[in-house]
Amino acid sequence: MECKWKPDERGLQQILQLLKESQSPDTSTQRSVQQKLEQLNQYPDFNNYLIFVLTKLKSEDEPTRSLSGLILKNNVKTHYQNFPNGVSDFIKNECLQNIGDSSPLIRATVGILITTIASKGELQNWPELLPKLCLLLDSEDYNTCEGAFGALQKICEDSAEILDSDMLDRPLNVMIPKFLQFFKHNSPKIRSHAIACVNQFIISRTQALMLHIDPFIENLFALAGDEEPEVRKNVCRALVMLLEVRLDRLIPHMHNIIEYMLQRTQDQDENVALEACEFWLTLAELPVCKEVLCGHLPKLIPVLVSGMKYSEIDIILLKGDVEEDEAIPDNEQDIRPRFHRSRTVAQKHDGGESIEEEEDDEDELDDDETISDWNLRKCSAAALDVLANVFRDDLLLHILPLLKELLFHPEWLIKESGILVLGAIAEGCMQGMIPYLPELIPHLVQCLSDKKALVRSITCWTLSRYAHWVVSQPPDIYLKPLMTELLKRILDSNKRVQEAACSAFATLEEEACTELVPYLAFILNTLVFAFSKYQHKNLLILYDAIGTLADSVGHHLNKPEYIQMLMPPLIQKWNQLKDEDKDLFPLLECLSSVATALRSGFLPYCEPVYQRCVSLVQKTLAQAVVRSHTNTHRPTHLSLHQSQPELYEAPDKDFMIVALDLLSGLAEGLGGNIEQLVARSSILTLMYQCMQDKMPEVRQSSFALLGDLTKACFQHVKPCIANFMPILGTNLNPELISVCNNATWAIGEISIQMGSEMQPYVPVVLQQLMEIINRPSTPKTLLENTAITIGRLGYVCPQEVAPMLQQFIRPWCTSLRNIRDNEEKDSAFRGICTMITVNPGGVVQDFIFFCDAVASWMNPKDDLREMFYKILHGFKNQVGDENWRRFSDQFPLPLKERLATFYGV
Repeated sequence: MECKWKPDERGLQQILQLLKESQSPDTSTQRSVQQKLEQLNQYPDFNNYLIFVLTKLKSEDEPTRSLSGLILKNNVKTHYQNFPNGVSDFIKNECLQNIGDSSPLIRATVGILITTIASKGELQNWPELLPKLCLLLDSEDYNTCEGAFGALQKICEDSAEILDSDMLDRPLNVMIPKFLQFFKHNSPKIRSHAIACVNQFIISRTQALMLHIDPFIENLFALAGDEEPEVRKNVCRALVMLLEVRLDRLIPHMHNIIEYMLQRTQDQDENVALEACEFWLTLAELPVCKEVLCGHLPKLIPVLVSGMKYSEIDIILLKGDVEEDEAIPDNEQDIRPRFHRSRTVAQKHDGGESIEEEEDDEDELDDDETISDWNLRKCSAAALDVLANVFRDDLLLHILPLLKELLFHPEWLIKESGILVLGAIAEGCMQGMIPYLPELIPHLVQCLSDKKALVRSITCWTLSRYAHWVVSQPPDIYLKPLMTELLKRILDSNKRVQEAACSAFATLEEEACTELVPYLAFILNTLVFAFSKYQHKNLLILYDAIGTLADSVGHHLNKPEYIQMLMPPLIQKWNQLKDEDKDLFPLLECLSSVATALRSGFLPYCEPVYQRCVSLVQKTLAQAVVRSHTNTHRPTHLSLHQSQPELYEAPDKDFMIVALDLLSGLAEGLGGNIEQLVARSSILTLMYQCMQDKMPEVRQSSFALLGDLTKACFQHVKPCIANFMPILGTNLNPELISVCNNATWAIGEISIQMGSEMQPYVPVVLQQLMEIINRPSTPKTLLENTAITIGRLGYVCPQEVAPMLQQFIRPWCTSLRNIRDNEEKDSAFRGICTMITVNPGGVVQDFIFFCDAVASWMNPKDDLREMFYKILHGFKNQVGDENWRRFSDQFPLPLKERLATFYGV
């Protein structure tokens, strides 16, 4: 259809004027342009003008035409459903007519516009689009073919799912074979588009592609040596994805693919090399890795190692030649947002540390964060790290000869890469490295004072990867010199080194724990001095190092002279920061650890800290409420924050979460001393609101606080229990592990305090707790907390819980046999014994599990031991000696011996 619409000359000039103004650097001009554009949106044919400028007004310069198209794209995004039919038809028609514009910029803009319309009408309302674009691929005119392919590539990226659904009558059955024909096209740009289109459908195992998987792979192999880097990059990307999805098809060719990827990992073009390097990372995760790769290690290892050198561009970006920059203020854009990890209440295990299963954050290879996040150096190092975990010490055969050469190399760049290699293999090859460490660790400690900052910073990281070994050795030989040098690096004149040293020191603290106590004065001196020295970004890391120190040495920090050193600078920062400053997060986390460690030593500081936390929670809740209430009277779907952003900040729930966690730390550290503070504040009302927040992390932290306040000052919590319990009951949903875990723990703490008054609430929670303990996939921490809470409920309300004993006794016993003796375990076992006394039949079938759980106690309190004794002997007398002997013959020997020694059965 040829459209009758013609622009009005005055209107056209006005819009061109606006487009010119919007390219002005001046912000106030831009703001007025924004307002005028919004006003123009009220005229239905405004968008006709925009498409007219983009496609018809060839007299204008390209940036102006393209800009017109991008403004139209934004209008399509926000207002498309309000476009009159004539307008949207006109736009669609113009797009298809001009997809082959001679200018690459205009073609790309039209392509973006088509994709945006397609994603709005979800392709169904524009049935001629795909057939038409596919038809245009066959055009003799290069521009038309390239423009159509560019648009198709964007559609494949944006709408892969819909393309593979029944809604559209499966266009991919036509499109994929069509794309494959273009792998051999004579234009590199078009070959590249064709692979990129097909690549969108690999990971989802789209059926249309699976049917053509063999021709696809053959075509990829044919393009292996393509002279165009973009094509090689897309070939590598395809092979990496196929590794995950169709390994079966690659296995027959694996030898050649590996040879090819070895070449590509050394490609002149860094983007190609990076894509190829991903192959080793992906392969290392697969069970076949060892078998297919072992023959190639002699070639692969040197390639990865040489990829770990800084490139020249890295060094420029890293300002690697700037040695002293400690006085230069940080660029605020470089400071990454930190994510607070909410409190998860966990049991102490044999190792004495709490285990958090869902949040497994490895110490990633993060030595050069400021460059683009991912580059060949990082990818090579990560690949070496995972391969070390696959091949373990077999890797050393190929690495050690290289390491000797690198670590002692006169050229700093090469030496630096050797130190990175040594750190990358630390986890996987630890056993095999042990014989070399007595020589290597002192060498590394020396490298900490190298004259190149980049060498000093990587050395910090590598040493932290061997901290575990260092701590297991005589402290005077290794720990003390390492700590002395690391503390000097914390005060380095280079910011990158300060950062690396602070992070490494935090790792060392976690490994060494109380081994650090003799050096506390020395450590605190350094950390406190760093306060006055650090710029913004490193201050945030310093808080973390101080918090970790407090976690590691605990109450050993509670000495007047240490408190005198540490608290004044922390409180000074605390007073400087405004309530809306994100730097409060790490400082609050740090104070939370310090409060827990100092216990009563924190008393002089607790009031202002407590008040501020409560007010942060209050403020955040108030902002959220203001937003939701004002919404109700506004016809538009904008929250207050969106409608008047300059007046209302979006409430940042993180402030509230971190504040709740610090209140938990205070309650845990101060115990009963927090009572007056709670009495004089509205914290329980606020907590009641937080427990119902729609954000899981807020609920998670509020349940942790509820448990801690229950332990510290139950008299204030008790009046609210009738309101709290139903909420706790609805949060026993194991899909949200941490929320469920903390709710479960809080219920257990409340039970202990409530005693028999807990009775009306047993039906609210017991059924879910039993379901959780019987689920096969429940993580360890949650299992343990669930078992303890069921035990505690049974302790205070045995008549209500004991009848269900048989439904949970077996998983109950197996989940608590691994935790060390503590108060929580004690109360839980008292509960189980009480329930067995009420319902002995409930344990009969699983009695061997009960015996095993009893034997896991090192030294139970006398009265608990007495309870165990009675139950074991009661059971033995019940079945008679002969049956008991037959029963106890099934016991593993250590169990048999323990029960005989401790309980005489």
